[in-house]
Amino acid sequence: MRKSLRGKRIVAVGTLVALLAATTAAPALAAADPVRSGLDVLTGQDGVPGAEAVIQDGARTRVVRGGTGDLATGKPFPRDGSYRAGSVTKTFVATVVLQLVAEGRVRLDAPVERYLPGLLPDQRITVRQVLQHTSGLPNYTDDLADVDPETLRHRGAEPEELVAMALKHPALFQPGTSWSYSNTNYVVAGMLVERVTGHDLSGEIARRITGPLGLRDTYLPRRGDERLPSPHAVGYTPIGGKLVDFSDFDATIAWAAGGLVTTPSDVNRFYGALLGGRVLRPAELAEMKRTVPADLGVPGAGYGLGLGSIPVSCGEFWGHEGGIIGFTNLAGVGPGGRRATVVLNENPTPADTNAHLLAVTDAAVCS
Repeated sequence: MRKSLRGKRIVAVGTLVALLAATTAAPALAAADPVRSGLDVLTGQDGVPGAEAVIQDGARTRVVRGGTGDLATGKPFPRDGSYRAGSVTKTFVATVVLQLVAEGRVRLDAPVERYLPGLLPDQRITVRQVLQHTSGLPNYTDDLADVDPETLRHRGAEPEELVAMALKHPALFQPGTSWSYSNTNYVVAGMLVERVTGHDLSGEIARRITGPLGLRDTYLPRRGDERLPSPHAVGYTPIGGKLVDFSDFDATIAWAAGGLVTTPSDVNRFYGALLGGRVLRPAELAEMKRTVPADLGVPGAGYGLGLGSIPVSCGEFWGHEGGIIGFTNLAGVGPGGRRATVVLNENPTPADTNAHLLAVTDAAVCS
């Protein structure tokens, strides 16, 4: 979906700080409230319609909003409204797989072939390699990069169709020899969950994660469920030089790779519980945090099992970026357990936006 579901480059933290300082008109305000100033850069300089940062530090929650949630009416970005989380979905899916590992129903270093016989031509690809983007599987969304979003609005897809789209192309590399972000990996992971449990992925996420954690506004839509629940900011995508409302569409074209609907407070609660050891056993959480070097554009960045590690100015940030037509977000946990989710109501976004998105996230967890 253009660049909607693909891993996006994130520039070095030092560059981010320089960018934020250089593009903020009021240095005194920046020093007083770098989060608000960062949102102003996103909505002012970058031209993103609206942005919201929801920050949780212990029992304290802070919400900072900028720009507009609806260009037609001028309504502000709704406080903690629903949005489409894109690849943040991957952390949820990896968590379900790791719970199955803890139950002895899946082995990380077993071949995917054991659970999904005949699906992949290379029978050496393991569950771990799928979760860590070291499988070499091509990215099916590359085939959708130049498709008009309106063509995809009601299309939806079945998982087998998405995998077949990727397998028309040769492998990127031998399994386990390199790293390349591929949404196909998580479609395979979702299919594995369904085969092992005998239940659909939406139900397993609800039973294992959103239900126990009380995430009442988080779910994975099924085929044909196109409506984004209210309240929500309008999710925009550029088409023909104009920003078009793309809030409602069939997100099964992303499914386990990026179809989740949620709210910032739900995402913060999820990452806080996950990184706090309340969702996985210590052994499986340790596996999730075992990273390989990943091309995220930040020196020292790594990718574990559905979880990224990004250096920030005060230490290390664990979480995930997500982009799907209409919305962009970055969410996770910084040093000391401070959680932050920053949401923009546009995707794809202008070239510099991701650098500024990380700058806001850095300010949210470090300042």
